[in-house]
Amino acid sequence: MTGSFSVRELRSDDRSLLLAATLGNLNWQEARFTEQEILERSEFRHYVDVRFDRGDFGWVAEDDGVPVGAAWALFLPHDDAGYGFVDERTPEVSVWVSAGHRRMGIGRALLQRLRATASSRHIATLSLSVEPDNHARNLYLSEGYVPVAGREDDGVMVCQTLPAP
Repeated sequence: MTGSFSVRELRSDDRSLLLAATLGNLNWQEARFTEQEILERSEFRHYVDVRFDRGDFGWVAEDDGVPVGAAWALFLPHDDAGYGFVDERTPEVSVWVSAGHRRMGIGRALLQRLRATASSRHIATLSLSVEPDNHARNLYLSEGYVPVAGREDDGVMVCQTLPAP
């Protein structure tokens, strides 16, 4: 670990990274799911299926060329909605940082890259979901994510990426 990291765009060959990241996100507190369950269960599978042709995008943080974090945004359809689904115009964000690289600004840097990318693409909002006792919730709040009224129990939050008209 060098103490510094670089950030690159998410690529189509990063599927195994997204699988590991999704597993880490789902098992953030304890082992609850397996990689096989992520691939088999529809409510999880879409998180590893980045489709650049529908507008999905993301970023990967690396330490000496090794991925240590990822943040990606998916335009999921209504009939395959994720936990943080708001609408089909709002991509749902996933963020993961490896346990040994947390509290170093990597998650914040990745979130800021996602927001800047969304803004440059004229995407008005980003959404996500986070369990209430997950420490990452404080990061999201500090980066401008706010709970969605009526969906607080689900941990759904949104962030505006464009100035209000």
